[in-house]
Order: sequence, then structure tokens, then C-alpha cells
Amino acid sequence: MRGCSHRGLGRFLAGKCVRMAVLVLLVSFSAFMLVSLSPVDPLTANVGQTALGSMSPEQIARLEAYWGVGTPPIRRFISWAGDFFRGEMGTSLLYRRPVALVIQERLANSLGLMAAAWLISGGLGFGLGIWAGAKKGGMADRILCFYGLIMASTPGFWLALMLLMIFAVRLQWLPVGFGVPVGVEAEAVTLADRFRHAILPAAALSLTSISSIMLHTREKMIQVMESDYVLYARARGESFRRIVWRHGLPNVMLPALTLQFGAVSEIFGGSVLVEQVFSYPGLGQAAVTAGLGGDVPLLLGITVISAWIVFGGNMTADLLCAAIDPRLRQAQRKGQTS
Repeated sequence: MRGCSHRGLGRFLAGKCVRMAVLVLLVSFSAFMLVSLSPVDPLTANVGQTALGSMSPEQIARLEAYWGVGTPPIRRFISWAGDFFRGEMGTSLLYRRPVALVIQERLANSLGLMAAAWLISGGLGFGLGIWAGAKKGGMADRILCFYGLIMASTPGFWLALMLLMIFAVRLQWLPVGFGVPVGVEAEAVTLADRFRHAILPAAALSLTSISSIMLHTREKMIQVMESDYVLYARARGESFRRIVWRHGLPNVMLPALTLQFGAVSEIFGGSVLVEQVFSYPGLGQAAVTAGLGGDVPLLLGITVISAWIVFGGNMTADLLCAAIDPRLRQAQRKGQTS
């Protein structure tokens, strides 16, 4: 029986990996076509209209060949996909560096920022959801529900601007932006400097991400506290704290954990706007710069890496559910075969 269970989990994992690869390919193709249909002229965006007007036709022709102007989009996509599968992402047209190096530098900053926001939002959202659900109808529950509903409808960039105006401009407690102090050599930048510059972006991402897991955990906790076995535990004289610890936490932890892994896409999407507000040198800011500048190799490289991160988070959530409850694997296999 255990071998059958392991084989079923292996088939489930293989199916998820194949589906994720297909989705990444479709996302890459869609992004490539959207960039090709974009009205942004790569020559004008990167060289400038004034400089372009002073160039000779031969120089313009060489630039058009460099940016692939006039080449059919399908042909350019096939050429790029072949190079990408061989491990060559190309050269960034804006940074004049290999795309892999640009993504490596920016991804390190974004992953640190998103990991901090992911852990803070998950921990606080789970704890506050437990508290609100256990104290349903109380003052704490009403305050937390009000906060969750407000944050769920608040744009991340607006909250980032408010934090910037209050704590950086008005109070001057924290830096205005950037990932490191301006004018300081890279060797002189300390870990404390990087931490101070990441506080406001991480706070903006965390405050908007807490609401979803908090409200979901609250609903699950209310269902547990109103269940028959909790009523029986109260009849046996168990304390409120013991009921929450013994019956509440085990029953709401798995749904909250799977939801938290599924929220990777929301945190990643929010980081794009937050990084723009704080001029934080992360992957989101590089994606916006590449999109506006017509840097197709960099934009596609970021798209593929971002898709793997988002789909990886969703697949981890599915695997957690499937590993705990085999019925979910059976239901998904039936849905795929029907």
C-alpha cells in the first residue's frame, strides 16, 4: 500500500512538472508576442529620437539588425527559445551585459525582499486569523476584520507611497529609496544598510498580503470552534487555550500553509509596483525598464524566471495538499482523464 502511495505521488508530481513546463512555454510565447506588437520602437527608446536623426542610413541599418527589426516574430522567438534551452539567455540591450548576470543580481534583491514579506505576512496573518476566529464577535475580531477588508482593497503602490511620505519624507526615520546608500562604494555597504533600505518595501508588501491569509484562517478557525468535537471538549472541561492549541491549530495550519504558498504570485506581482515606488533594484524594476526600453532578451528572461517562481509556489501548495490527503490526488487524476 505504501509503495502504491509513493507511485501515485510520483505520478502526481510528474504531471505537475509537465504542466508547469507547458505553462512556462505559453507564458514566454505570449510575452514575446505582446512585446512584438508593442508600439514601443526599440531604436527610439534606447538611442533617442535626436541621436537617431543624426545617424547615417548605414548606422541605422546596423542598429535595426542588432535589435531584430524587420525579422518575423515567430522566427525570433524560435531562435531565442533554442538558445535559452541551451543555457544562453542572450545579452541585455540596455545593460550591455548577459541577461543571466542581470537577473542573478536583481533576483537576489527581490528574493530577499519577497521572502521577508512572505514570512511576515504568513506569520502575522496566521496568528491574527487564529485570534480573530477564536474570539468571534469580540472587539479584536471586529478590528481585525476591518483591517483585513481595508487592506484587501488597498493598492500596494498607494500604501507604499504613504509609507514613503510618512517614514522617509516626514519623519526621516528610514531611507527614501534604493537598495543601498547613495554615493557609497559597494565594498563599504554593510548588511545593516541593506536592511534599513529594505524595511519600507518589505512593510508595504507585508501589510497588503496579511489580509488574505488572516481572513481565510479566521473562517477556518470559526468552523473549528463551532464543531461538535470542540463542543465535546468544552463539556469535558478543557480550557480555552488548550482547545485552541489542541484542536484549532492542527485543523487550520494545513489550509493556511497551502494558501501561503499559493500567495507567492500575489507577493511577486506586488513587488513590481513596490520596487518602482522605492526605486529598489529588484527583478520587478528591471522588468519594467526592459518593457519600456524594448529589451526583449531581458524581458523574456525575467518572464521565464518569474513564471517558474510563481508556478513553483502553486505546485508546492498542491503537493502539500496531495501529500496530506491522497483523495485530492485521485480527484485531480480523474479530472485529467475525464
